[in-house]
Amino acid sequence: MKLSDILAPENVLCGVSVASKKRVLELASEVLAAGGATVPQGVIQDSLIARERLGSTGFGHGVAIPHGRVKNLTKAMALFVQLSEPVDYDAIDGQPVDLLFILAVPEESTDEHLQMLAQLAEMFSDHALCRTLRECQDNEQLHALITGWSKDH
Repeated sequence: MKLSDILAPENVLCGVSVASKKRVLELASEVLAAGGATVPQGVIQDSLIARERLGSTGFGHGVAIPHGRVKNLTKAMALFVQLSEPVDYDAIDGQPVDLLFILAVPEESTDEHLQMLAQLAEMFSDHALCRTLRECQDNEQLHALITGWSKDH
């Protein structure tokens, strides 16, 4: 599965202002639910929060990859959020987070989910890409950068 298959252009948000990790997860679940999810916002939010309770999805270097398997969700969905100001996220390196790739997948999709997380981890290890994502001021350009990324460039 390619990122362009699950990350709709309208699910890329540039310059978002939120005060907390909790609020960014609420916003993520609202956007995903409004974007055609087959489950209500609260179900997505509960899944993301439950996953965070297991351990922070703060990946390091200002990046987080919140994700959850969602009961009754029929297709994988994603959201990318670039924050205007970083928020405390209990990340592995203690740094606040300003780039988030949120992933919601059907409850039964384990292999696909793990492959997608591995791809995201590799992508966000590209420090040049992260710098460009932080500098970007445009939703469409952000979408193109993310969906066009490949480990070969």
